[in-house]
Amino acid sequence: MTIGGLETTRIAELLRPFAGDRLPHELLRRLSDYLELLLRWNARVNLTAVREPEQIVTRHFGESLFAARALYPSAATDGTLVDIGSGAGFPGIPITLWAAEVDLTLVESKQKKVTFLREALRTLDLKNAQVFAGRAEDFVGPSAGSLTVTLRAVECFEQILPTAARLVGKGARLALLIGEAQVTRAHQILPEFSWREAVAIPQSERRVLLVGERAGK
Repeated sequence: MTIGGLETTRIAELLRPFAGDRLPHELLRRLSDYLELLLRWNARVNLTAVREPEQIVTRHFGESLFAARALYPSAATDGTLVDIGSGAGFPGIPITLWAAEVDLTLVESKQKKVTFLREALRTLDLKNAQVFAGRAEDFVGPSAGSLTVTLRAVECFEQILPTAARLVGKGARLALLIGEAQVTRAHQILPEFSWREAVAIPQSERRVLLVGERAGK
């Protein structure tokens, strides 16, 4: 199958540094469907500034699957995932394609992106996923111990970070896909969190995955 000029075998090759060898045919097929939909919509709605298909695969799909691999080592892992400021669905949708038992909520306030996200969930047949069309400040999160909140490439990082953190209670975790320079700022803004060591994202320019949990709560 060829999507956006890319064979699925090429997509697998591009994703291997991020996801390892666990790239089953069904995952690649659904990622291909996602890529095709994204390219079609992005021609008329500004979902991502990245236009070249191979760069979309590595920068968006790859980074999201790198987080998925770290957060959900087993495909059978369940839980609840809330993706704040989801935009075109990264990292939330690829994570849920990787860990199919995870319940997903995409939080997005911009209506055109909300419309795209709902179409993506229909296209990919993600019945365990939904879109919250509104501001992150207005979202009331689930009280699930197995909750993960993700945040990636959002505007006004320093303002939205505390909003995302308020959803993280005991047993939950906050996963940030951010620039290396933002790690210190995250520690300063959320000193009540216990942070794991930041992990460099393959093939990126100083981007990392930073995971933390609220300490002593």
